[in-house]
Amino acid sequence: MLKVYNTLTRTKQEFKSIIPELVCMYSCGPTVYSYAHIGNLRTYIFMDLVRRLLKFEGFKIKGVMNITDVGHLMADADSGEDKMDSAARELNKTPIEIAEMYTDAFYIDLEKLNIEKPEIIVKATDHVNEMISYVEKLIQNGYAYEISDGIYFDRSKFPKYGILSGAKLDDQIAGIRVEVNNEKRHPADFALWKKAEPLHIMRWDSPWGEGYPGWHIECSVMSQKYLGETFDIHTGGVDHIPIHHENEIAQNEAISKKQSVNYWMHGEFMLVDGGKMSKSLKNTYTISDLEERGYSALDFRYFCLNAHYRSKLNFTFVGMDAAKKTRENLGQQLAKHKESTIETDKEILNNYRKSFKEAIEDDLNVPLALGILFTILKEPKSRCIYDLAIEFDAIFGLALDNVPDLTQKKSEDTIPIEILELANKRSFAKRNKDYVLADKIRSEISKNGYLIIDTKDGFTISKEGEKE
Repeated sequence: MLKVYNTLTRTKQEFKSIIPELVCMYSCGPTVYSYAHIGNLRTYIFMDLVRRLLKFEGFKIKGVMNITDVGHLMADADSGEDKMDSAARELNKTPIEIAEMYTDAFYIDLEKLNIEKPEIIVKATDHVNEMISYVEKLIQNGYAYEISDGIYFDRSKFPKYGILSGAKLDDQIAGIRVEVNNEKRHPADFALWKKAEPLHIMRWDSPWGEGYPGWHIECSVMSQKYLGETFDIHTGGVDHIPIHHENEIAQNEAISKKQSVNYWMHGEFMLVDGGKMSKSLKNTYTISDLEERGYSALDFRYFCLNAHYRSKLNFTFVGMDAAKKTRENLGQQLAKHKESTIETDKEILNNYRKSFKEAIEDDLNVPLALGILFTILKEPKSRCIYDLAIEFDAIFGLALDNVPDLTQKKSEDTIPIEILELANKRSFAKRNKDYVLADKIRSEISKNGYLIIDTKDGFTISKEGEKE
């Protein structure tokens, strides 16, 4: 029985979809004003694990993810510049150019991390007219009001506010740290639509003059447009719980009068060396930063799998070294099983399958599932064990089918380590579809007098002129 932790009820619950065999799922996507850092990407690995689990359980998925290319201010509580506007000025590009550049970079990171993109990806700027209509409905229903700088949601009109985070409105108002706006009915009211200042780049016509949408309204509009008034799962990081997701619930349910999401699932923070990630500390590493230090994106994915998604994860380079080495050893062990002709008893295999299924069905206990993987590798060498590991990799997403071909080991023992490193870099480049770099590395290998030949299981290397 599949159970997931529901932030809304603060308990593990049996998962039941609204429509049998189909899961409708919304995932908060990136604000594309900069490169995604490893903390951001841990959240998308979590999203991918949820999707893999659902597919493993036999569900089809209708997944939606937004691309925020307008409306996300520097502070989540409606203060500061729009992040897209700020990046455009800093880099002397248009907001569209900024969005396209960082969206493309985000997609490349997803591919490197073996993260499957949701079925529907939508941009905020393509839905501004629908957001305007949504704000108009909130005004008509008595939940929103206009002041000089925009349209605001009146949180006092929504008694359920705080249902997700457990925070009380009075406590939030007492402790609020945003710039005081005396026109707002309550300090904690949040912006639905902002009126554009003279130098603001991104602006649209509206019943309230030129302006742009608030960050929170976009997810309400796009989730409900593509998934309906009530859908199954909403994922995101824990940082979204107290503001962004509370605001989504208020907006959605103020109009529909229905529970908008049945299961809210949130991934925990990633720390760096025991502390918070910060640009000022220069520890907001990207996947490219890790690659420059000799790690692959899948090393980072493996690193993330070793902690439960609801546990904080402390990133260190010592931890990354261990992840890289363990993943390499894992590949070597799998290769030995792969070449074996011995069969493993079916009852043994089924017992492992049962244990694995119980682990992942218990709120995605991936660390326990990894432990089961390493346990099966201790079994006598068997192709059946390799095949079972590939079954498990439907959850892990570690590309375990890309293991070294040990039949070529004797030949490769005589190959210089520098050539083997080049060959591995070429294999990684091909996996990431960087064929220009792969061809360049092949030429470099050839200049050193060696021939590399691709096989279905990887590659072989030999001294040019030697017979295969």
